Amino acid sequence: MTDKKQLQLAIGRRIKKLREQRDIPQQDLAAKCNLEKSNLSRLEAGGTNPTIYTLQRIADNLGVSLTEIVNLDSEN
Repeated sequence: MTDKKQLQLAIGRRIKKLREQRDIPQQDLAAKCNLEKSNLSRLEAGGTNPTIYTLQRIADNLGVSLTEIVNLDSEN
């Protein structure tokens, strides 16, 4: 996958899936990550290109590794 938009969409879907599996409301995860809810919403929708630091904060607050967030093989 080399298309930037496709990658952003896949990462966003992965974060949303992991968040929902843990039954964490979007607002709560955003607050724990020191993000605005609208920013997390945009990220989950694939509308933004998150930094590695942001992805690490999200991973930490979901209780997963950064590798688990970017492992898109599990999406197939």
